[in-house]
Amino acid sequence: MRKVRVRFAPSPTGPLHLGGVRTALYDYLFAKNQGGDFVLRIEDTDTARYVEGAEEYIMEALEWCGIIPDESPKHGGKFAPYRQSERRDIYDKYLAEILKTDYAYLAFDTPEELDEIRKEFEQNGDVFAYNNITRNRLKNSLTLSKEEVQKLLDQKVPYVVRFKMPVDRVLNLEDIIRGKTSVNTNTLDDKVLVKNDGMPTYHFANIIDDHEMEITHVIRGEEWLPSLGLHYLLYEAMGWERPEFAHLSLILKPEGKGKLSKRDGDKFGFPVFPLNFKDPETGTISKGYREEGYLPEAFINMVALLGWSPANDREILSLEEMTKEFDLHKVHKAGARFNKEKAEWFNHEYLKSKSDEEVLSLLKVAEGINLDGSSDEKLLKVIALMKDRATFAKDIYNEGKFFFEAPNSYDEKAVKKAWNEETPAILNDFSKKLLNLTDFQAVAIKQSIHDLAEEKGLGMGKVMMPLRLSLVGELKGPDVPEILEILGKEESIERIKNAANNIG
Repeated sequence: MRKVRVRFAPSPTGPLHLGGVRTALYDYLFAKNQGGDFVLRIEDTDTARYVEGAEEYIMEALEWCGIIPDESPKHGGKFAPYRQSERRDIYDKYLAEILKTDYAYLAFDTPEELDEIRKEFEQNGDVFAYNNITRNRLKNSLTLSKEEVQKLLDQKVPYVVRFKMPVDRVLNLEDIIRGKTSVNTNTLDDKVLVKNDGMPTYHFANIIDDHEMEITHVIRGEEWLPSLGLHYLLYEAMGWERPEFAHLSLILKPEGKGKLSKRDGDKFGFPVFPLNFKDPETGTISKGYREEGYLPEAFINMVALLGWSPANDREILSLEEMTKEFDLHKVHKAGARFNKEKAEWFNHEYLKSKSDEEVLSLLKVAEGINLDGSSDEKLLKVIALMKDRATFAKDIYNEGKFFFEAPNSYDEKAVKKAWNEETPAILNDFSKKLLNLTDFQAVAIKQSIHDLAEEKGLGMGKVMMPLRLSLVGELKGPDVPEILEILGKEESIERIKNAANNIG
């Protein structure tokens, strides 16, 4: 029995999409579950669409997610090189082999000639395809004599190599996720295997690489399903054992129709890329999950469940737990709808499970906040108080800004609700109590508030609400005694006096 080997083979034509991350993750989980190898291969034969920095982005994104390849351009391996652009001599060797068979031929048609034929078909209400019918009237090595072909080659006339699709064969195809299907070869066209610059297309290069790298299972997106028949026949043409295939369904838009795109992320306010990506041409920055404050373990947990259900419908699983449970046969056939709120829920669950010290480290590197020299002691107290209600580490700062800045205004609706003409006197009396308080801890502070309310014959709300407004600027936040303890005696009294003198 062959050792399980899988590969993730992205093209460096832009940032890694959420769907690509999921494919890489499923590859990784399957390989590790089976005691196999996970290979990262960069398929960079499409030089026209190559984007500078995309390869480095892909590798950094996978590392952030914890999806570490066993073999890659960075890590090396016994099947190197792992960039297709560096494997040209390997492709040339196999091109010579397939040209000796009856499965491939040379096509010398120019783009202009093919355009003319397309127009002719369109005028007759048909769609042109280079296939087993049309190839017999086109300029290729099937219709030209050996002498004519050699003459064109000697003249260095550009050509492509096409696959010669068999006539009227029914192919029985198998997919781990989708089961058995069949396709008649008459419905398939003669795909280009090698372009006129000598570089192989995806179809030919990936078959060769998968064979050379001993890949046993190909896990990829459903957009490659129409190519499965061709890939079966390419393995047949080369006389190779083919891998098993599994085609993953789409990740759908939040409303459920169509593939999730960057435009959807922009529209609904969530990233579709794992990391920030700066377009090298326009300078435009697309937001990433990392920079938005997502934890990598929460991110991959969310991604894993977009199309796969673990036992007992568990939702919170570590990478190790997912690895133990993962089964390709339990991956869903239907598309998985992306849900922004669910993504945030995952991050909230992971954040609150972290220690206060771990969250402190996250808070210190969060974007767009100013901790203003606050001591770790104070920050840890704020975190302990705010962590359970935060989705991201930065929320602890944004929702608890009053711990770091005194309010410079007061919410009007809150003032109407919490304030009356007696309030300033009540607050001034409470300030005196705080000044004389030797134990400035939440328990003692709460007792002082209770004592004042009893002395004045007031309900606790009549004291608590104006106190909260004085400290926060609005009627929100954790328990007032906890806020007072963290702010400290001096800052608390100053805020209370300031509110007493300025509201009303």
